[in-house]
Amino acid sequence: MLLSVTVQAKSIVVLGDSISAGYGMDVNQGWVSLLQQRLQKTDPTIRLYNESISGETTAGGLARIKSILKQRQPDIVIIELGANDGLRGLSPIMMKQNLGRMIELSQNAGAKVLLLSMRIPPNYGKRYTKMFYQTYAQLGEQYAIPVVPFLLEDVALAKELMQQDGLHPNQKAQALIAEKVWQYLNQVL
Repeated sequence: MLLSVTVQAKSIVVLGDSISAGYGMDVNQGWVSLLQQRLQKTDPTIRLYNESISGETTAGGLARIKSILKQRQPDIVIIELGANDGLRGLSPIMMKQNLGRMIELSQNAGAKVLLLSMRIPPNYGKRYTKMFYQTYAQLGEQYAIPVVPFLLEDVALAKELMQQDGLHPNQKAQALIAEKVWQYLNQVL
């Protein structure tokens, strides 16, 4: 069902990792492309730029965001980063600082921010996985931005929706992810 919205944003950037880059499939079948198609039906003047790179960490996103903001001049920035920090066992404190700086830079450039949260497997330990996941809610509160709860909530444990590696959603899952993001993006629009 297509919701009717009044859209003022003309440029949206997605800054993410393999989940947003469409790892393991044609990028045109990924959730970002599905979201673009939905936006086109709402307002054909909106441009969605997918600046996602497989393997990207929050440090990599932070290193790239200034040039992306300058080039794209987005009204909205969707940040989907952190999973690779977690999978590499990097510091949740550094991840939080990197994400916070990206949010600040985006807001200072006049963009609204939507943060997509991720979880990491429980084998990283209860304390680490809890610190990791809480980072997103803390940033949402600190910067007064909407945060999408665990992006792969309805996907990660459904084998039929995941690729063989168990980390990346398959093509069947993309519409579910796009719908989840849309529910929050629609509020930002």
